[in-house]
Amino acid sequence: MTTSSFMRQNDAFTWYMENDPLLRSTVVGIAWLSEPPNWEDLVQRLERATRQIPGFRQRLVEVPARLATPRWTTDAHFDVAWHLRRVDAPAPHGRDEVLALAALAAMSGFDHTRPLWEFTLVGGLEDGAAAVIMKMHHSLTDGVGGVQLALALFDTEADHTVSDPLPAAPPGEQVAGRRLAAQVLADRAARLRDGIVQAAQRAPGATVHAVRHPLSTGGDVVETARSIGRTVRPLPAVLSPVMTQRGPGRVLHTITVGLDELKQAAAAAGGTLNDSFMAGVTGGLRRYHERHDSVVDELTVTLPISIRKADDAPGGNRITLQRLRVPLRMADPVDRMRAIGERCRAARAERSLPFTDAIAGALNFVPNTVVGNMLKHVDFLASDVTGFPQPIYLCGARVTGYYAFGPTIGAAMNATLFSYAGTCCIGINVDTTAVPDHELLVECLSEGFAEVIGAARHQKEVVPC
Repeated sequence: MTTSSFMRQNDAFTWYMENDPLLRSTVVGIAWLSEPPNWEDLVQRLERATRQIPGFRQRLVEVPARLATPRWTTDAHFDVAWHLRRVDAPAPHGRDEVLALAALAAMSGFDHTRPLWEFTLVGGLEDGAAAVIMKMHHSLTDGVGGVQLALALFDTEADHTVSDPLPAAPPGEQVAGRRLAAQVLADRAARLRDGIVQAAQRAPGATVHAVRHPLSTGGDVVETARSIGRTVRPLPAVLSPVMTQRGPGRVLHTITVGLDELKQAAAAAGGTLNDSFMAGVTGGLRRYHERHDSVVDELTVTLPISIRKADDAPGGNRITLQRLRVPLRMADPVDRMRAIGERCRAARAERSLPFTDAIAGALNFVPNTVVGNMLKHVDFLASDVTGFPQPIYLCGARVTGYYAFGPTIGAAMNATLFSYAGTCCIGINVDTTAVPDHELLVECLSEGFAEVIGAARHQKEVVPC
């Protein structure tokens, strides 16, 4: 099959949405370090990584009139110094100051003439610690791809000596005018050819099934159409009576929970880590609404679903987004875990999933304001990423914590769980217009996770062996 240098429609959808700053798809990560890494070693390590992973040296070239999605092009003028910088944390030199710097990165856009990433080494922290703020556009990678890319930058052992010579830098490209037009036509022809081949490969089995089971085949078509309808249905309004407004301000918070504790909570409900994570988030949101003397039955969440295949190249964005309603008023956290698990599994089984790229392609021709308003009616986003089971190091400095902050994309908040060395590092990205009392929200979310873990412990104690 053809590997296109043009953006996938799903990624182009998020790219076009960035005409509205509230809908930016910027991902920010923070790796907390035991000490500052050697600067020259870090520059060399990042230079090597950009030569090994083409996406780090590629920028986007827009195609006139959206005749095709933007094209990934190797930057002929790439310089790692434009993407890596270092600063000292302002007083009082703590975690809050690093989070404030990361929030500024999350709120600011990218220079579209350069590759879509920036790293900042923050030194001067209390106790001699340091941090690296990693800012990337979501089209460069998803959570799973981000872990794959991190393996080119981080080490699994403290000894970081690299003796191999630097690989050759990929040659730059100049793409414009007639050459770009020819590539657009070639890409469209290749996509059409691949579609015909796929249809032909599926046709014999589909034809036999249709002849043998005509009623079943008709039902499949109807169910697929209904699934696509659920995927693109408009949202008339937010469900939350409290988190109703949207604005450009962002603030970042962190919550830390034991990985084994959250897994044991999931096991108590016969579910997965994602179920207990979502139950903690929804329990916290219920508390937050109660603190505002408000009761809400359900909220709408956008759930990222991985469509990554085993043979996909490292990096890249291989997720699609599904919206679903999750319960809040269900007080028992074990019951809530089970209910959320059922709904999340149904979302992952939607028949529309193989068609989401085509759906995004159609939406790319809808005015941004129309689709943007729909995105702003989502209450929150949540996702969990399997990170590193063991400690990792950056040029000899031990990583003491690893947090990811996904974009809100029009919602009131995004909660992202990244598992690291036996810990659930949960990054909370909050729209400060939707949630001006964000400290209260984080307090409620912490209580929500404690509730889930405590309920599972209680159930284990009262159930006889």
